Amino acid sequence: MRTGAAAIGTVLFAATVPATVVGVLPRWLAQRDDTPPAPPARRHLGSALCAAGLPLVADAFVRFVRARGTPAPVAETEELVTSGPYRWMRNPQYVGVIAMVVGQGLRWNSLPVLAYAGYLAVAFHTWVRVYEEPRLHERFGAAYQRYAASVPRWPRPVRR
Repeated sequence: MRTGAAAIGTVLFAATVPATVVGVLPRWLAQRDDTPPAPPARRHLGSALCAAGLPLVADAFVRFVRARGTPAPVAETEELVTSGPYRWMRNPQYVGVIAMVVGQGLRWNSLPVLAYAGYLAVAFHTWVRVYEEPRLHERFGAAYQRYAASVPRWPRPVRR
């Protein structure tokens, strides 16, 4: 896939899937929640999580375009992406999405949004295990096997 087509595909994907998962659905859930506003410290923590998650997702999308593909399974990258945040975890885009949804739940003091974040974490983990990892192994073989053996699926605490 050419880089221009990958960029257009990624923008269309971002305008539909992540915009719905991170924007529309959490807002819809929060509007149905009648809890009082979050205290300032919780709102600030929520804002920080949103601010930390967005660059992970945006960076992943840019790396997918450079690898001549999109985040959408129908237009996969032509190259295995292992740079940037992918050096430390195999799924930074999902970590970024979860961080943003948890951040919104904290900002809005919304238990339904926080529960939705938990649902997303389980759904992403299942998707990664059932579809993405087998597909990456099929497409990239030994290169993916080496990568998966050396980089954890999800972030791990730093050991000193």
